[in-house]
Amino acid sequence: MRGLSLILCAAVVIILASCKASGDYPGLEYAPNMYHSVAYEPLSQITDLDHGTFTNALDNGRGEFYNTNQYNPYKMNLRTPPAHVVRRNAHGWLPYRGTNDTTGLRMANKLVSPFKNDSTPAILAQGKAAYEMYCQHCHGAKAGGDGKVAQGVKIDGVEHGVYPGVANLKGDAYKNITEGHIFHVITYGKGLMGAHGSQVSEEDRWKIARYVKSLQKN
Repeated sequence: MRGLSLILCAAVVIILASCKASGDYPGLEYAPNMYHSVAYEPLSQITDLDHGTFTNALDNGRGEFYNTNQYNPYKMNLRTPPAHVVRRNAHGWLPYRGTNDTTGLRMANKLVSPFKNDSTPAILAQGKAAYEMYCQHCHGAKAGGDGKVAQGVKIDGVEHGVYPGVANLKGDAYKNITEGHIFHVITYGKGLMGAHGSQVSEEDRWKIARYVKSLQKN
């Protein structure tokens, strides 16, 4: 019995030692599906049904890396969209096409918000949530230009000074700007403010603009 225990202990030690990776040895993978996600790669075309069979733990009869779509013509993954097609969002809106220059900003002043007739608490609440996520750290909770970034902050006991140039959106210089102006500036940035068009959806940009205008009235 003691001999069997010693054998089991030795086996465990050997197995654990074999897991260790070092130098050019990557170690062994006892649960490969924990290391390799079975991702769908639309820009690659792997037609070999057995490609990656050894690492596939899903028992689905094919290799992990096989990703050909058998239902599309020529078994393609990514199909070429029809000519002149433009993606719309869930509301059917076309992408914003204002230009990132003074002319684009001037034209943006005349933009009409798609929520022009909707000042419901729900829209303002959604605008507030987006504002707090993307804007408050600079412009402050009430848009007074007094957020943490503007005021400076102590991090790990070190004072980080005031960051100048954050707009006080409740100041006289900004009270008459339109929602379209705000939308455009969020999209492309202006002055020290960077562009946020890739981070904030078009719908949320309009909701933020609506919420900022509500702050300016209070």
